Parts: sequence; structure tokens; C-alpha cells
Amino acid sequence: MSDLPFWKLKSLTEMSSAEWESLCDGCARCCLEKLEDDKTGEVHYTNLACRYLDQNKCQCSDYQHRSELVPHCIRLKPEHASEFKWLPNTCAYRLLAEGKDLYWWHPLVSGSDKTVHQAGISVRGKCVSEEFIHPDQWQEHLIKWVGQ
Repeated sequence: MSDLPFWKLKSLTEMSSAEWESLCDGCARCCLEKLEDDKTGEVHYTNLACRYLDQNKCQCSDYQHRSELVPHCIRLKPEHASEFKWLPNTCAYRLLAEGKDLYWWHPLVSGSDKTVHQAGISVRGKCVSEEFIHPDQWQEHLIKWVGQ
């Protein structure tokens, strides 16, 4: 039996559903609206959160029905890991897909779901609901992550 954590022992496709779900660090950056440059394909994040994001908990308020409520909400699947380039470079799914390790603040590493907020990684207190902003104004809400 190895003392290594499951994410160092298994590929993304070998993980159980529970292990896969536990990779989410609770930052909610993926719940921010994004704009894609038609010419370059580059994805730009906004500070506009999906209307179903509980901004304090950094969780979807209706996770089970998110795809029906928001048709453009993307369900991450292990078999599509090579397509995760649009995720923030701090995201566990992207990090592991790129052969990198999790950061110290990730709940699986730190043992606490608070460290993602303490490290300033989560969107808590940094976004507004997209329901109050007309799509024509989304470009005014573009953001850049520190370190990107």
C-alpha cells in the first residue's frame, strides 16, 4: 500500500466519481463567464459569475441541474482532460491533466476547504452576478489572474 495520495497514483480516467469530484478546489473560477476571441481562440475571464453561483460558498446553488439551467455550463469529464486549457492554471483538473501537482492551498493537500479562500484563489468577494449585466457590457468586466 502506498502512502501517496490518489491523485499521484491514478490517472484522471482511473479515478472514482468521488475522487474526481474531490479534485474541485472550490475556487468557482470556472463559474465565471468567459469570452472567447474569435480570431485566436483565446479565452478571457470576466468577473461575472453565473447567476446560480452561491458566491459566499463558491458552489453552484443547483449543481445537479446546472446543465439544464445553463446550457453552456461545461461538465468536466476525465476523458476530455486534454481540452482543459480554458480552465485557470490553478485548477486541479488542468494541473493534473498537464502532469503537475496540486498547490498547497488545495483542500486535498491542506486538509481544509478554507485555504483556497485564504490564499485568495477563490472568487469569493470578487465577482458580480451576470444576471445584472447586459451581455453587450461583458467586455467591460474582463479580468486577468495574478501570475497569468
